[in-house]
Amino acid sequence: MLSHHIHLNGQPFHYLGWGDRAAPVILMLHGFPEYSGAWSEIAEDLGRDYHCVAPDQRGYGQSWTPEEVSAYRTGKLVGDMVALIEHLGGGPVIVFGHDWGAAVAYGLAIARPDLVSRLIIANGVHPGPFQRALAAGGAQTAASQYIHYLRAEGSEARLEEDDFSKLFKMFGASMDMSWMTPERRAAYLEEWRRPGRMRGMVNWYRASPMQLGGPGETIADLPEMPAEALRVRMPHLLIWGARDGALLPEATEGLEDYCDDLTRITIETADHWILHQESHRVAAEVRAWLQRR
Repeated sequence: MLSHHIHLNGQPFHYLGWGDRAAPVILMLHGFPEYSGAWSEIAEDLGRDYHCVAPDQRGYGQSWTPEEVSAYRTGKLVGDMVALIEHLGGGPVIVFGHDWGAAVAYGLAIARPDLVSRLIIANGVHPGPFQRALAAGGAQTAASQYIHYLRAEGSEARLEEDDFSKLFKMFGASMDMSWMTPERRAAYLEEWRRPGRMRGMVNWYRASPMQLGGPGETIADLPEMPAEALRVRMPHLLIWGARDGALLPEATEGLEDYCDDLTRITIETADHWILHQESHRVAAEVRAWLQRR
């Protein structure tokens, strides 16, 4: 593994790299509240055959962390990754996203299909099915109520209290956290303690256009999200940890309507933190799928 400090669109960014730089690139996009190091187990495995690149996305780790909410709109997050792909030599590349990283991965696949050869998502959601589930007033609406907490003014300060105890509690809510060793916990704390990082991280939620009501509340007047405008045209693999308590299966219902070529794989033993709990299984599934493609 090598650590790289570069500038993208004039701003400082950091990424980790594994494997032969001449090999096909897998761009690995982390979610909340993680950072580039979250990919280490899978990247070490896949790095035998691919050049795995895991950036600290805007607002995270050692990358640029603007203060204003508007700096975290999806188009700007996608623009960072377009610049990174260009820095790596241009596309197309394989894109692999988890959680919020999936939102950027889908954004790349939809807006710049010329840069994405294949799309892989692990426990992440496409904006079309996810917005429908959030607006339905059912189980996904209830499971996503934490978003209101994160969007609220001052949430970053509350998460920082008592050495991030509330954030660790949120991280592990109804999830198996046996993978969180003392060494990994210390690594997360090091990243979260960087100035301004917690505000940058929650600004992703504040900048999102996704609409969410209260428990049981339905939202009828949603903006149009036509399948053709949000289409995933390249081969797409969705790996799903069935025990996820934050993103439920209904958040991916109807995904086929948005995809030309979708493969689903469910791992019954994993939850939202599937990348850590089943890293070897995930890497094996990814490798096998890519070899067929």
